[in-house]
Amino acid sequence: MLINCVAYQNGAKLADIPVREVSDYITRPNTFVWVALEDATPEELEEMRQEFGLHELAVEDARHGHQRPKIEEYGASLFSVLHLVETLPDNPSTLHVGEVDVFTGRNYVVSVRNRSHRGFLGVRARCESEPELLRHGSGFVLYALMDAVVDRYFPILDSLETELETIEQEIFTKGTARSNIERLYELKGRVMVLKHAVTPLLEGASKLHGGRVPQICAGVQDYFRDVVDHLTRINAEIENIRDTIGTAIQVNLALATIEESEVTKRLAAWASIFAVCTAFAGIWGMNFEHMPELKWQYGYAMALGTIAVTCAVVFWRFKRAGWL
Repeated sequence: MLINCVAYQNGAKLADIPVREVSDYITRPNTFVWVALEDATPEELEEMRQEFGLHELAVEDARHGHQRPKIEEYGASLFSVLHLVETLPDNPSTLHVGEVDVFTGRNYVVSVRNRSHRGFLGVRARCESEPELLRHGSGFVLYALMDAVVDRYFPILDSLETELETIEQEIFTKGTARSNIERLYELKGRVMVLKHAVTPLLEGASKLHGGRVPQICAGVQDYFRDVVDHLTRINAEIENIRDTIGTAIQVNLALATIEESEVTKRLAAWASIFAVCTAFAGIWGMNFEHMPELKWQYGYAMALGTIAVTCAVVFWRFKRAGWL
């Protein structure tokens, strides 16, 4: 679905134009066209390919979707794949991954947003409010889109860190080890979703500000370096979260083992106490003929007293040792 198609010249908006007039504008000097699509159909992508001369392999990637984040050069143009990581309103604990494919040439930008609930109207408004930067052309628009995507990672990262801190505060609460492990593994899965969006993009974006910079990005390398700095910081924090989750899982496993050993010790202690009762009952239940205490008037009371005192002593020893 076409969201908008706008022509810009020397950093200023010329007009909203129909797609069929794109070829008329991209031939003008210092002019580029920015087209935004949402969940584009194969027919719309084919139309964009013909209007802008997009590379067939890049169009095929955009058509199939579900690509790994990347930035590829096709001659004088760039094809970028960015992952849009969002939380669902009805299920904040689940991360939804969308995708935006950006075709960037000297005189055009085509952004195709797929499986995402949030648009980029704010990005267009930002670019139009900074005409001195928009004069850099399509390269600055690519930066603005990439910067907007990266900025959306920070709230998600903050929510992951907050949830991890909450779990850490409950680690030493008795009886929560198993539930904490389940929550940590679920949190680890969401962290990996964010990492799969950040790490490949960091690798691709690093090519846009140092060394042989694509001609499209000439003049805006400093802005792409800022994006790389943000991605580097996010990636480092993700690694810290992963390490902390790994440590927390090990601590919870150790606590679960300790809790199980405590139960085992209690059972062993009570089993020992009942074993004393069983031993005495077994001895006096052998029914040998010459067991004088069995015929003694106070033999029964003496047997119960002996069993009770012995069990009390054993219980006291186990209590003192911390087994009960």
